This record gives sequence, C-alpha cells and structure tokens, in this order.
Amino acid sequence: MYTMDQLLGNVGIDSTQSILLSKVFLLVLCVLIFNFLVRKIFARLAVQLQNTENEWDDALLDAARKPLAWGVWVVGIAWVIGVVSHAFDADTLSFVESLRDTLLIFVVSWFLIRLVSVVVAMLARPGKRRDAWDKTTVEAIGKLFKAAVIITTILALMQHFGFSISGVLAFGGVGGIAISFAAKDLLSNFFGGLMIYMDRQFSVGDWIRSPDKEIEGTVEYIGWRITRIRTFDMRPLYVPNATFTSISVENPSRMHNRRFYETFGLRYKDQDKVQAITVAVKQMLLNHGAIDTGQTLMVNVNTFNAHSVDFFVYTFTKTTVWVEFHEIKQELLGLIGDIVAQHGADFAFPTQTIQLMPQQVTDASTSSINSAQ
Repeated sequence: MYTMDQLLGNVGIDSTQSILLSKVFLLVLCVLIFNFLVRKIFARLAVQLQNTENEWDDALLDAARKPLAWGVWVVGIAWVIGVVSHAFDADTLSFVESLRDTLLIFVVSWFLIRLVSVVVAMLARPGKRRDAWDKTTVEAIGKLFKAAVIITTILALMQHFGFSISGVLAFGGVGGIAISFAAKDLLSNFFGGLMIYMDRQFSVGDWIRSPDKEIEGTVEYIGWRITRIRTFDMRPLYVPNATFTSISVENPSRMHNRRFYETFGLRYKDQDKVQAITVAVKQMLLNHGAIDTGQTLMVNVNTFNAHSVDFFVYTFTKTTVWVEFHEIKQELLGLIGDIVAQHGADFAFPTQTIQLMPQQVTDASTSSINSAQ
C-alpha cells in the first residue's frame, strides 16, 4: 500500500515529466514551423527576384538558402537541449552552448564559401548589362577568397576553444621557415600558379605550346599546383606551375590572323608568263573575302631553282580558326592552280636536260648505224 505522500510524489513526478515533454514537443514544433516558414519565404523571394535586373540579390539568396536552414536547426536543437538541461539540472548547458557556437561558425563559413562560388559562376558568364569576366581571373579571385574564409574559420575556432591566436601566429612565423624548406617544390608551384594568374599569359580554353618542351594542347584547368592541358591526341597532360616560370610559352589562341605562305615552281619554258601569273594571283587575293588586305600581302618571284622558276605567296587570312583556315587554304591553292593553267603554264617537276656537242652527236649516229648493220 502506498502512503498519501508517496502517491502525491508520484503524481508530482509524472506531472513534471508531462510538462517537460509538452515543452519539448512545443519547442520542436516551433523549430519545424520556423524552418518551414523560412523555406517558404526563400522560395517566394527566389520567384520575385528572378524578374529583377540585379544579380547580386539572386546570388546572396542562393548562397544563404541551405546554410540558413541548417542554422535554424542548430539554434533550435540547442534551445531544446538547453531547456531539458535546466529541467534536469544537468551540467551540459555550457557544452551545448560551445557546440552550438562551433556549428554556427561552420555554418557561417559554409555560407561565405557558397557565396564566393555563386559569385564566381555569375561573373564568369555574361549578364544583362555586363560582359563576362575572364574565367581564369575570376577563378583565381575565388580561390583567394575561399582560402581567406578557411583561414579565418580556423583562427576563429582556435580562439573559440581557448587557443591564443598571437601565439599561433608567432609559431607560424618561426615554423614557416622550416616549412618553406620542406615544401620548396610545393611553394614554387604555388607562386608559379600565382604568376600565371597575374601575368595572364594564357587562360582556360587557350591553345598553348612551348618551343622549349614538348607541351602543346588546350588548357583545361589552372590550379595552385598544376595546370591540366589536353593534348591534341586527347590525353591529359599535367604540368607543374613552376615549369612555366622557366620556359617560353606560345599562345596561338590569341593570334589576330593566320598566315598563308606557300612557294610555287613554274617550268623554265614558262618564264615569260611568270609576271602575268603573279599579277593575276595578287589581284585574286585582293578580291578574296577571306584575306585580310590590311596585313602584308606579297606575290613575287623568289628564286631561279634547279628545275623551276619559283614565286611565293605571303598573306594572312581573317579567320584564326584552324579548320576554317585549312578550308580557305585549299580554296586558294585551287584558285592559284587555275590561274597558272589559264595562262598556258604548268608547275615544274624535277627534270634533267642533257646537251650533246656536235662531235658527240656524230659519234652517236655512227654508233647507231653500225649497230643496225
């Protein structure tokens, strides 16, 4: 049999637990409702901001969507655990607050990194009232900002857990010397990548080649340590960035024109027609729509070769596209061949002429008669 006090005590405990469960349920429900409202507000803002000409509000909204939702959960769960800790007089409140602050630092860092990524992607494509930024420059700025966010986050976490930032920075100054010797190649590649971003000798998508090394292909990626180049046989080539500080780099992608330079040899018996042929070829080039007449244009006899009279054609096309250039080159070669044929001339090929002296001709004739008899 229970006494009245025991019954009242049990009733009191059950009542306290019921009240606590009700509070926890209400708090969790409030967190869910607030999170639902945040999602709805963000969805409506996203629809409304799509119709505006300002791109920055879209970037900010896109970057803050997920971090804010997780931040609501972190604050809400910490709030619920704090209420439970007070009810049971548990010594976990300080731990919960420390964990909440740590998670919030990560959430803020996540938001800033997402914001940098969204802004980089936005600047790399043309907008409504602006042109696209250089992709290589934008990516370099984005990496610098992300590195700054990560370093700041690490320092903030160390400060939060009681480490002295000044001591860490002092140790970094002394330890940086040892690290620089141990990671000499890594640092040289890092500064090599930095020089690529600053000098802008090539960008992602450029076709580059080096006369000093067997490097030729299209740049696909420029990192802090290596640059990835896709060669023309579709193989990836990974080049340490420090290599580009000691070699010459040619960037054909930045050509203004492509050069057409060919030599043609005519027969010596067509020597009297060479002048008219060169004039006709030059006039054809001046009238051709694919030729940049503002550049150097030369059609002249070059030399008397061993078996031909040579003239050369030196001009530039307007296009720099490799495939289109070769189509134009094929057309020009055909037109030059037609001009040569129209003047009754022909291209030369290696021949030899044997000239016999009169006595040699007589001897050859006598030898032929004797052989016939």
